[in-house]
Amino acid sequence: MKIGLIGCGNMALAIIKGMTQSGVCIKEDILISDVSIQMREKARQECGVCIADGNAALAKEAEIIFLTVKPGYYEPVISEIRDVINTEKLVITVAAGKTLDWLEKAFDKPVPIVRTMPNTPAMVSEGMTAICHNEYVREEGLFYAMKLLRSFGRAELVPEQLFDAVTAVSGSSPAYVYMLIEAMADAAVAEGMPRNQAYTFAAQAVYGSAKMVLETGMHPGVLKDMVCSPGGTTIEAVAALKESGYEGSVIKAMKVCAEKSKKMSG
Repeated sequence: MKIGLIGCGNMALAIIKGMTQSGVCIKEDILISDVSIQMREKARQECGVCIADGNAALAKEAEIIFLTVKPGYYEPVISEIRDVINTEKLVITVAAGKTLDWLEKAFDKPVPIVRTMPNTPAMVSEGMTAICHNEYVREEGLFYAMKLLRSFGRAELVPEQLFDAVTAVSGSSPAYVYMLIEAMADAAVAEGMPRNQAYTFAAQAVYGSAKMVLETGMHPGVLKDMVCSPGGTTIEAVAALKESGYEGSVIKAMKVCAEKSKKMSG
């Protein structure tokens, strides 16, 4: 099955590497297209994929087409490929704000569309991707799309009306986590730990904690309580975080993120 990606940015490269390294597809079955010669060559050299002779040629040959360009380029790209897209093909979108309704109007004809919202940890095969689709997507098409999207992390079906919440909880949240890691490392450096070592300790603590939530299935509050010994160091730190409004700040950040996502939706 031929898979095409229009746009060769970091997310496209993450998708390609996930698909090929997991064995879901082979590099010879992947076509790429990008207005930038430099980006096309980077994808070809790093991933060994084939370069298509433009967007329309890619869409004509590929059975699954990923739109991995920035949202602002969706309209001109869709106008280029609209005539060669039919119900036998599957379009997978990767863009904030471009709803199924907007996409269907842009194509102006029945097109099977899967809308996704991945995040940047896909670049290390630890992505979290939300998926929704329109009525034209067949069961086998959805199954294969899920298989592709799970090649670079986790993927789950989510109602489209929750995509703004997805943006806040996974799409944008790596930035919040990086801020946490940086702050933890700064504090460790203040206590005398070398900078690089501080980043390693902080990042591994976050990674391991997240893995415990996912693999044990235990409530985060229970896991937190397991670390907090009576009269110990951790409960002192937790009390300080609560006093500073830690949880409220996170909730507020996610709320404004979701609101911004709603305003961007088209």
